[in-house]
Amino acid sequence: MSLPPISSPDPLATRPVHSSGDVGSAWTGWIAFAGTIMIMLGIFHAIQGLVALFNSDYYAVSKSGLVVHADYTAWGWVHLIGGIIIAVAGVCLFMGQLWARAVGVILATISAVINIGFLAASPFWALIMIALDITVILALTVHGSEMKAERRM
Repeated sequence: MSLPPISSPDPLATRPVHSSGDVGSAWTGWIAFAGTIMIMLGIFHAIQGLVALFNSDYYAVSKSGLVVHADYTAWGWVHLIGGIIIAVAGVCLFMGQLWARAVGVILATISAVINIGFLAASPFWALIMIALDITVILALTVHGSEMKAERRM
């Protein structure tokens, strides 16, 4: 029994092809997830900043016990301003802004580093924030190109 002739010279053309909407829409969910997590991270940083500004006695160690010897007021402002920037970048990610992907990766990296510095003051909270930062970096770097394809449609 012989096989029927292939009408196309390209052997890959006989494979089933999914439409770009099917494949892209699945990964676009990861971008939406990253945007949601970025908004949450921004809110969490803002809360952490406000606590540092208004109640520095809340934390487990004094300012000399931090990795970076800084006053909790300075840490509070860093967390508050950083949190606002991260939340705005998360909202821009939902709006389909491609620059928000790069900004999101950079801000999540900075957030993780800042939380390493804040680890002694609030270990459990800082570890949660670092894990969320890593999740955002993963979602934005592995699945970010699909958002670009969705935006073209």
